[in-house]
Amino acid sequence: MSKDTYDQALAIAPNALRAPWTRRVRDGVLLLLALAALVGMAIDLGLAPGALMTGFGKLGRFLGEMFPPSSGGQSVRIIRALGETFAMAFAGTVIAAVVALPLGVIGAKTVVSHPLLHFGFRRFLDIFRGIPALVWALILVSVFGLGPFAGVVALALADIPNLAKLFSETLENTDPKPIEGVRSAGAPPLAVMRYGLAPQFAPVATSQTLFFLEGNFRNAGVLGIVGAGGIGFELDERIRIFAFDEVAFIILLFMICVAALDTLSRALRNRLA
Repeated sequence: MSKDTYDQALAIAPNALRAPWTRRVRDGVLLLLALAALVGMAIDLGLAPGALMTGFGKLGRFLGEMFPPSSGGQSVRIIRALGETFAMAFAGTVIAAVVALPLGVIGAKTVVSHPLLHFGFRRFLDIFRGIPALVWALILVSVFGLGPFAGVVALALADIPNLAKLFSETLENTDPKPIEGVRSAGAPPLAVMRYGLAPQFAPVATSQTLFFLEGNFRNAGVLGIVGAGGIGFELDERIRIFAFDEVAFIILLFMICVAALDTLSRALRNRLA
């Protein structure tokens, strides 16, 4: 930018090119406060360079023990555990979607228009949205015992409020014109929902459910570590006995399954879009 152009721009919009000194001071103070908060958190968490180097040294040794990966003669058991993990994710997602659908209808402003009821119901969902699946699994393993049943229920309980919120927002964003057109033709309420609402809502809701299925497959692998079955249980067992070559085999196999599921889910979501 030439000097003449800069002078003209400065005359037209001086604050856009040269911020007032009060704003510069304010930005500097905020930056210093942010850096001080970052340093304070690092000290509180013990993020010292020496601790990081020590941890990286141990990690390097563990990585060295992971190669070459080996199934330890337990390929069938590991594959069965992967199938159990997918079954947990699938069952938990389906249960969550079925329960979340009516809750999403109730949570939509277009259905429940009273502001206090709508606000109270949304805050009720927000309370349960703050509980992750791992916390549910820890509680439910104590209730139902070890096994995949607790994992399925934990995934469902964690997903229900999230899917209900997404379903309600999807319903709120539907175009009312097709619905009004079907209703003006004299169609009964069920036909209005079938031909006016469902074609708009179903593809989006299905895409959202498939996205949650991807995440639940990864989450189900973690839930097994706390006793909820699946591949996480096999992984935790081998970490405890320091069989890192088998750990590497399980991790690689799980990564391949995650990539395959993500690819399939993305293809299905693209067809629905």
